[in-house]
Amino acid sequence: MKKLLLAGAALGLLLTPASAQSTMKLGHVGEPGSLYHVTGDEFAKCMKETADVEVQLFGSSQLGNDESMLQKLKLGQLDFSIPSSIMSSVSDTFGVFEMPYIVKSRDHMRAIRDQAGDMFRDAARDEGYEIISFWENGFRNVTNNVRPVSTPEDLKGIKLRTPKGQWRVKMFQAYGANPTPMAFSEVFTALKTGVIDGQENPLIQIYAGKFQEVQKYLSMTGHVYSPAYLATSSRNWNKWDDDLKSAISDCALQASNYAYEQGAKVDEEFVAKFEEAGVEVNEANKQAFIDASAAIYEEFGEEVDGGADLIKKIQSLDSGAS
Repeated sequence: MKKLLLAGAALGLLLTPASAQSTMKLGHVGEPGSLYHVTGDEFAKCMKETADVEVQLFGSSQLGNDESMLQKLKLGQLDFSIPSSIMSSVSDTFGVFEMPYIVKSRDHMRAIRDQAGDMFRDAARDEGYEIISFWENGFRNVTNNVRPVSTPEDLKGIKLRTPKGQWRVKMFQAYGANPTPMAFSEVFTALKTGVIDGQENPLIQIYAGKFQEVQKYLSMTGHVYSPAYLATSSRNWNKWDDDLKSAISDCALQASNYAYEQGAKVDEEFVAKFEEAGVEVNEANKQAFIDASAAIYEEFGEEVDGGADLIKKIQSLDSGAS
């Protein structure tokens, strides 16, 4: 009888649906208060309400940097992460978001999400990942301790941290900077000790990372809009049942819209916060940066298979955006 009970219990475990999973883990590199964290929290609230699943958030690189978390997704050790620029190292298709000023507005990004999202999902799936939804990292701006940056020439010689990704590095090399790829978790210390002069990130990421404590200048370049992605692995996705996948997809889309709303709100609010912290803020000459970006577009179109058509596709979707 004991053996029968044990066998029955084991069979019950095997037949337990994936949606019976009561907790899931989401890791990201953002600090408390970052857009990553507040969007992840919105996703977690929705999952609790609609699927009775607790999504546990692990921010501040607690579970590793973006690269290590992507590996943990593939190994099934983590349910979700929120990668951003690193996806251009996973697939060249994501490199289109590294093109300066290619995303014009959040309405434009919504159009990309809704009308071209499957191109990026397919590219990620080819590498063993599932892009569940498009969230936001944001419009990126430059901070440094050398000088205000108004034109590309002002970046000459500045040691600037960038995320991992060849196209961001090439872009800042073209502008005359000395780009240095580095994990986000290492940036504050590198700025404080002078290992690097500056960095570039969305305002909320800069502030949440407390870079205003170790930076003199904030230049509003808005050079790149970086999507973030709610991602998992194909391995994870394929083991979850349809009800759970439906809840995840619905909550992820709800969180996407929330991210765009919050991103627009904080962009308006945070300039004053930097000024209050003693950081000198200046508006950059964006046209000068656009004029200096032609070569990177040409190189992407030549080096990436289908790159020129991909650029045209993304640009064409701006026609209906405000």
